[in-house]
Amino acid sequence: QVKLVESGGGFVQAGASLRLSCIASGRSFTTYSMVWFRQLLGKERDFVAANRWIAGSTYYTNYANPVKGRFTISWDDNENTLFLQMNSLKVEDTGVYYCAAGKNAGASSVPNNYNDWGQGTQVTVAS
Repeated sequence: QVKLVESGGGFVQAGASLRLSCIASGRSFTTYSMVWFRQLLGKERDFVAANRWIAGSTYYTNYANPVKGRFTISWDDNENTLFLQMNSLKVEDTGVYYCAAGKNAGASSVPNNYNDWGQGTQVTVAS
């Protein structure tokens, strides 16, 4: 059974950094697209970043425009863990962050393309 467990969220001041982790279990995720979404209360889930294995140690990454240059997504195959390094955090980065996995998602930014989801971790950025 697939299980995704996020951690690393918290309350920080604007300009600070956080590193989110998502431990994946239940299968091999090497050939999967792994992605981060975020959601504000009452709003739809927004794409943040995606990571897709291509071959060997080569991955394709994709970022939403608001986080480009500040966030970095990465996958550790030895630990089966997806990371999201978030630097220069802004108030608008506040939300619940979810990791998700999809076999044929192709690093898509559309939530419906992902079958497996974690429970989310809260990130709050204060001004």
